Amino acid sequence: MRSLHDRDELSALLSRDPALHAYELGDLDDFFWPFTTWYSSGQSVALIYHGGGFPVLLCLGASPSFVGDLAPLLPRRFEAHLTPGLSAALEPHYTVADNGLHLKMKLAMLTGSDGEGEVLSGADLPEILQLYAEAYPGNWFDARMLQTGQYIGIRRDGMLAAIAGIHVYSPRYRVAALGNVTTHPQWRGRGLAGAAVTQLCRRLLSTVDTITLNVKASNTSAIGVYSRLGFTLAAEYHEYHVSDPPRRSG
Repeated sequence: MRSLHDRDELSALLSRDPALHAYELGDLDDFFWPFTTWYSSGQSVALIYHGGGFPVLLCLGASPSFVGDLAPLLPRRFEAHLTPGLSAALEPHYTVADNGLHLKMKLAMLTGSDGEGEVLSGADLPEILQLYAEAYPGNWFDARMLQTGQYIGIRRDGMLAAIAGIHVYSPRYRVAALGNVTTHPQWRGRGLAGAAVTQLCRRLLSTVDTITLNVKASNTSAIGVYSRLGFTLAAEYHEYHVSDPPRRSG
């Protein structure tokens, strides 16, 4: 187990499966790099991302022994994205609450033909925050992401009705991960989110080769939309909330 600071070495390890590791590859970019801590052993890599206010561990495709060795180096509380089966290595050290099975999907071929929307900027932030408050209160939106120029919005009747954006975006490492996609309840069922995602993907494909997204496995309606747009299954993982072990009585 070693702490790793060489972006070229990390890129070589992660690029073996860019769809699985799109978030990690994107976080090698200067925009995200200052908020990262990395560990590696053999072919296994772990990222702790500190940029969202609460630490998030990304450890996908690693060995259980690697996760067990990593446990003493982790924060007291964090979120974790883990390949199925890896959480058992954390359970002797933490309380691990499973937030459900999630899918990683990758864009195989863009099939959505009806893209629509405009590029959003910091000037649109009040409208964006209002939309998320009303349509997606549990989002992971970071206003810094607007600086990438990779947020697309669709307006109807003078209001921001739908939005599609990114969690990571790196032309250098040729990856992007979509996120914070939602439609205002008043405008749902009219294909606006799909149109915004299509427009965003067309924009991204001029600078990246791999476009991915994460979606909860139980969200069949969203999976159906993404499948129709040309996304296919890349991997499965679980999201966990990890915290101090419960106090033992007696």
